[in-house]
Amino acid sequence: MTAWTSDDLNRIATADELEMAPIRRDGTLRRPVPIWVVRDGDDLYVRSFRGTDGGWWRTARASYEGHIRSGGVDKDVTFVEVQDDEINDRIDTAYRTKYGRFGGAYVDPMVAARSTTLRLIPR
Repeated sequence: MTAWTSDDLNRIATADELEMAPIRRDGTLRRPVPIWVVRDGDDLYVRSFRGTDGGWWRTARASYEGHIRSGGVDKDVTFVEVQDDEINDRIDTAYRTKYGRFGGAYVDPMVAARSTTLRLIPR
């Protein structure tokens, strides 16, 4: 697997949103949706605000591939499910830190959606 460049990590992590377009089962890209993205070390993570009911998340979980655009970075990615509690604790903190200015009505669902955590791996 490839790794993110420092420039890519910084550009995506400092952007407020990421455009997510998972690949459908038929091989086409789903229409991009804006979502929040956080960084932990040299990795990028996303979660579904709507939990497991999120349409983009269900598509991403079915194919484990997609395309993202954020901060001027345009990449095909692989999605890897994250179930490690220690990593999810750090991601909770990252969401609270980066997006806390939007208030609990937006941040709390992201923290509660731990079961939807996906790591983005560039392809």
